[in-house]
Amino acid sequence: MRFSLAALASVLLFSSEATCLLPRKNPTNPDVIAHTGNPQGSLQTIQNVTTYITRPRNLLTAWPRRNTAIIYLTDVFGIELPQNKLLADSFARAGYLTIAPDMFQGEALSTDIDLPNFNMGAFLAKHTTAVQDPIIAKAVAWAQAQPNISKVAIAGYCWGGKYAFRFLAAGKGVDAAFSAHPSLLLDSEVTAITKPVSVAYAEADDLLLPARRGELEGLLLGTGKAYQTTLYSGTHHGFAVRADISDDEQRFGKEEAFLQAVRWFDFHL
Repeated sequence: MRFSLAALASVLLFSSEATCLLPRKNPTNPDVIAHTGNPQGSLQTIQNVTTYITRPRNLLTAWPRRNTAIIYLTDVFGIELPQNKLLADSFARAGYLTIAPDMFQGEALSTDIDLPNFNMGAFLAKHTTAVQDPIIAKAVAWAQAQPNISKVAIAGYCWGGKYAFRFLAAGKGVDAAFSAHPSLLLDSEVTAITKPVSVAYAEADDLLLPARRGELEGLLLGTGKAYQTTLYSGTHHGFAVRADISDDEQRFGKEEAFLQAVRWFDFHL
């Protein structure tokens, strides 16, 4: 008796008897993390928002996480930054449908924020929560509408880390979040969470000083929700995306922060 590859895939996907033969949520190999190379996803438009979407390519890897989508929220350098696309691809290689909306609508910052004419005040005034929240909500709604997706998580970095917290508030449709070196985070955004959150801190971070880290942990404790915080030595603000991978300690921190997110989602979703 001969079976085609398509028939075998159908059995693996739809046969309840075969489910026990498929892999479960085992620890992710750090080899799935791409530091260099070409992005594997594509740009699509979701309700007038340009969005980078990247999908799992390996059936056996994807099976344990087939019901979860990740909304990837970038730092201020946006989806144009290659490292952001590559990290989104890494989540896809780990088995997640991953959606990264262009939070800045084509106006993300250059990697050189010390340009003479750059006005941070004007940037902040243009990209307020009133502007950002609807962009993210569109990505969440799109993810929820995809076949087989029953859980939505957020992985947010720096600027996006703030919104990872915001979308754990009641009624936002997000089931768990990971936030790396969040910036501009308000107390009220922490105390409003209703779902689990994991946070990765940089050792040297002018936007999140040690005293503030302590305050955030006190606020998290007061929520009564599951939380995790991890501090990575030898790292700087932005390390979870833009670490200097030629530095072993920074590379280790970036990779461990990624695995921290995956383990958190595996446990809570």
